[in-house]
Amino acid sequence: MLIIFESVLPIFLTVALGVGLKRLPIFSPDFWNGLNQLGYYVLFPALLFTTLARADFSTIAAADIAWVTLLCVAAISALTIALWPLLRAFGLASPAFTSVFQTTTRWNGFVALAIADKLAGLEGMAVISLMMTMTIIPLNLINVLVLVWFSGENRNVGMMARKIATNPLIISAFIGIAFNLLAIPVYQPVYDAMNLMARAALGMGLVLVGAGLVLADALKPKPMVLLPSFLKLALFPLITYLFASLFGISGMTLSIMVLGAGVPTAMNGYILARQLGGDTRLYSAVVTVQTVLSFFTLPLALMLVGGG
Repeated sequence: MLIIFESVLPIFLTVALGVGLKRLPIFSPDFWNGLNQLGYYVLFPALLFTTLARADFSTIAAADIAWVTLLCVAAISALTIALWPLLRAFGLASPAFTSVFQTTTRWNGFVALAIADKLAGLEGMAVISLMMTMTIIPLNLINVLVLVWFSGENRNVGMMARKIATNPLIISAFIGIAFNLLAIPVYQPVYDAMNLMARAALGMGLVLVGAGLVLADALKPKPMVLLPSFLKLALFPLITYLFASLFGISGMTLSIMVLGAGVPTAMNGYILARQLGGDTRLYSAVVTVQTVLSFFTLPLALMLVGGG
């Protein structure tokens, strides 16, 4: 338990740093916007490429991990969609439901990478990277479809599809996988330069998570904030544990997969909600509450599956 706690604590201390820095008067909004763009277009793609290009997938059950990841995403997505008639009967508006759906199905892979690196090194990061590779495209597709469907407005789905296809995270992940599978060599100085950028990505990404939190919404969370928090932090890891166990996955790989399912939702869904008519205030509130709760739920989940 202590190992897990000490692995998680630096992550949340870095997130707390972001909370504090965002509230200092020395940084302008343009500064944070610039950091987000730098991370999205340069640092995070470098992290995905360097992790995947030389990841040793021979030490993990890559095919089983891929299938379990896809099945879990399909299961939690279907379950959340099935809740819509009940939630609508209780007065939930369509834009709010899209934020419930997004914050239940999306997961912050960069938080998971940081913890996996602390817990299991390169093997743990390989598992999380593979999970990210398998889910980036389907999660973005289904979340766009849900937003378009429930917004009630005419949207250019073709344009959104092009944006997904040109997503730098998707592109870098597939290039990294291609270099790995085809054993394409990377000139060492070039790889070292990208690795320097990749190392900056995790820390900066966690600071940006903290900068995006709305602490006031965490003090008195509404029921519709708590629902996706339960689905994401409790049910999603449980579903992952059950599917992974059925596929015979165990040990550290099982723990890392449960970790991936149990991290808070990703901030990038907020931008999508703003573009396609989702409930952005609800999204921010859920991100904040999930981040706070995960400080307790992640160590508990990892302890229960034997991660520490």
